[in-house]
Amino acid sequence: MPNSLASDQVSPPNLDTIDLVDCSLSNAGNSSSVPVLEEGTMDPWALPQQKDTGQLKGKMAGDIFKDSVVLSNPAAGLVVGVLVTVLVQSSSTSSSIVVSMVASQLLTVQVSVPVIMGVNVGTSVTSTLVSMAQSGDRDAFRRAFSGSAVHGVFNWLTVLVLLPLESATAMLAQLSQCILGAASLQPGGQAPGILKVLTQPLTHLIVQLEGSVIAGNATNSSLIKRWCGVRAETTQGTSNACGASGPCTGFPVSPPAPAGANLTAPHPPGRHLFAGSALTDPAVGCILLAGSLLVLCLCLVLMVKLLHSLLRGRLAQAVRTVINADFPFPCGWLGGYLAILVGAGLTFLLQSSSVFTAAIVPLMGVGVISLDRAYPLLLGSNVGTTATALLAALASPADMLFPAVQVALIHFLFNLAGILLWYLVPILRLPIPLAKRFGDLTARYHWVAIVYLLLTFLLLPLAAFGLSLAGSAVLAAVGAPLVGLVLLVILVNVLQQRRPSWLPHCLQSWAWLPLWLHSLEPWDRLVTHCCPGRACGPPQTTTKEAHCYGNPEILASQQL
Repeated sequence: MPNSLASDQVSPPNLDTIDLVDCSLSNAGNSSSVPVLEEGTMDPWALPQQKDTGQLKGKMAGDIFKDSVVLSNPAAGLVVGVLVTVLVQSSSTSSSIVVSMVASQLLTVQVSVPVIMGVNVGTSVTSTLVSMAQSGDRDAFRRAFSGSAVHGVFNWLTVLVLLPLESATAMLAQLSQCILGAASLQPGGQAPGILKVLTQPLTHLIVQLEGSVIAGNATNSSLIKRWCGVRAETTQGTSNACGASGPCTGFPVSPPAPAGANLTAPHPPGRHLFAGSALTDPAVGCILLAGSLLVLCLCLVLMVKLLHSLLRGRLAQAVRTVINADFPFPCGWLGGYLAILVGAGLTFLLQSSSVFTAAIVPLMGVGVISLDRAYPLLLGSNVGTTATALLAALASPADMLFPAVQVALIHFLFNLAGILLWYLVPILRLPIPLAKRFGDLTARYHWVAIVYLLLTFLLLPLAAFGLSLAGSAVLAAVGAPLVGLVLLVILVNVLQQRRPSWLPHCLQSWAWLPLWLHSLEPWDRLVTHCCPGRACGPPQTTTKEAHCYGNPEILASQQL
C-alpha cells in the first residue's frame, strides 16, 4: 500500500462520502470481478458486481415505517402494539418506545395511535401470568384470574369502541391537538429513572444497545453495542477511517484518543456479556428473551409464595379492612375514585404498570383485595403509566416536541375515555361481571386460562397481523364476519338468560347443536386425557381452615 499523505496536507475525509468499496482496502485483492469467457465476452449467468451508490446509506429506518402499507392499517398497528408489549413486559417502556420513535420521525402520529392502543391491551399479560401461579387453590385461582381478566376485558372493550371511532373521526388526535395548541411547550428535561437506577447497572452488564442505530443515524448494522473501533492508527500521522464498516473485533474503543496517539496496545475487554460475541442480533435477542421470560416466571412464582406466607390471619384482615374501606354515606362513591388516584400515583413511582398489576393480582388471590376495589386500582395504573411516556416526550428535540407530546397525550386521553365509558356509570361497569364469568370458567376448567393466554396475546394477534400483510381488504373480509358472529352469539346468550321470549323458539336454547359446540365438557375430557397427571386438570380446593385469610367467616369472627 503506498504511503499515505501527511495529515496536515489533506483535509479529513467525510464518512458519508466514503464508498464501501474504498473503505475496505485490505479486501481489494479478494474481490472477484465478473468471469470472462473470452476476450471481450462476459458470462451472461455471472452475478454482476454490486456497487454502493449511496442511495440506501442515508435511508433511515423511519422511511421503512412511513412507507409501510401494513402499519397504515389500524388493526395491524394494534397487533404490533400488543406483540411489542408482550415481549417487553412493560407498558411504560413500550409507550416510551413509541413516543421516541415519533420524536425520531420513525412513526407518524396517525400510525402510532393504534399502536398505543395495542400497548394498553398487551399490558395485562403479566397479570395473567401471575394469576396462573395460584392455580393450586381453586378459590384463589378464581379470584386471581378474575383480577387479571378485568384488566384485559377493560382494555379490549375500550379498544373495540375507540379504535373504529378514532379511525373514522380522528377524535383523540384532534382533541390532543387542541389541548396542545393552548399550551406552550418547552423542550428539555429527562424522564425520571427511579427503577432504572437500580436495574441499569445489572442490565448494562448483560447487554447494551446502540441508540444511534435505533434512531437510524448510524451506518453500523448491529444493534448490540460492540465498541467497534472507527480508526486503527499504527504510527503517528497515519490513520484509516474504514473500521466502522468492518466486522467488530469485540474490543471496545474508549473516547477518541488525542491526535498522534499510538493505539497498537491491546484494548480492555468488553463491558457487557455480548460485547465480544460473534452471535448475530436475532440470536442475542432470542437468548435474552428466553432468559428474561424464565426469570420473570420464577420471580412471579416466588412473589406469590411470599405473599401467601406473609398475609395470614389478623395481618390479612387488617390489610383487607384498610384497602377495601369506603367513605361514610353519602360519600361512599369517592372510594373508587380515590383508588384510581392511588393506582396512578403508585404506577408513576414504579414506572411500570406491569409491576403494579403483578402485585395486585396475588393480593386478590389471597383474599385481601376484592374485585370491586381492584378494578379502579387497575384503571389508575393505566393512567399512571402514561406519565412516563409524557415525560419522555418532553425530552424530545424542539422540532419534534409537538408530535411526541401529542402521542403521549393521546395515550392519556385513551385511558381517560375508557374510565368514562366503563366506570363513571355503575351500570356500565361491564368488565366486573365478565371477569367473574371468566374466573368461574377457569376455576372449573383449568386449561381455559392457558388457551385464553395463547389466543389473546399470541395466536390471534399473529393471525391478524398475517392477514394485514395481504391487505386491508383481506383482513376486513375475514375478520368482519368472525367479529360479527362472535357479537351475535354474545347477544343471543344474553337474551337467553334475560329475555328468552324475545328470541325465536330455535334460539332459546343451544341444545340442538352438537355438544362440543355449546359445552366445554367434551373438550375438558380430551384435554385432561392428553395432559399427563393433573397438569391440566381442575385445581384442588384446599381446606379453608388451613388458610384463614380465604375464609370470610373466620375473618369476620376475629378482632383487629
